Amino acid sequence: MKMTARGSIAALMTCMAAAGAATPAVADSVPVGVPLEAVETTLGVPTPHVVTAVPVPVVGAPEAPRHHKGDMLPTPLLPVVPIATDLGVTRVTSPVPNLLGDPSTDGEGSLESPDTTLRTRSPGAVVGSPLTMPDGSNSGLPNLTAPKLGVIAPEVIGAPTALLGLR
Repeated sequence: MKMTARGSIAALMTCMAAAGAATPAVADSVPVGVPLEAVETTLGVPTPHVVTAVPVPVVGAPEAPRHHKGDMLPTPLLPVVPIATDLGVTRVTSPVPNLLGDPSTDGEGSLESPDTTLRTRSPGAVVGSPLTMPDGSNSGLPNLTAPKLGVIAPEVIGAPTALLGLR
């Protein structure tokens, strides 16, 4: 069978579409248990039980630079990159013995932070050119100007909370 140029391009496009559709899902966070059993065995006292999740940051597409009339350099020169992640559930529980001096009041204290979405943006930079656009009154040569420099502040957006409980 003879492959034509049109057939080769169609096969390539089909393979690219299949590869794009088959990308694996990204986990929001990875659950982790903190092993404290050795401390309990060594000291002979009950230790807290700690379970948390390690966030997996997902980097978004950087903002595209924009060109403005009269500027020689794009704005921002160093693009801002968005990063999003989910801070997973963290739970710390610990036995609380003889809360009121009576063994029947033994309980468990807990501190829990529910999962929260955290969004950030990296800092960016805006740099102005030390030259102006070509000037007709100066034989078409650009004039010198004071260069401008600016920093785009980073952002952190999220609302982490904590719950304290006693059972």
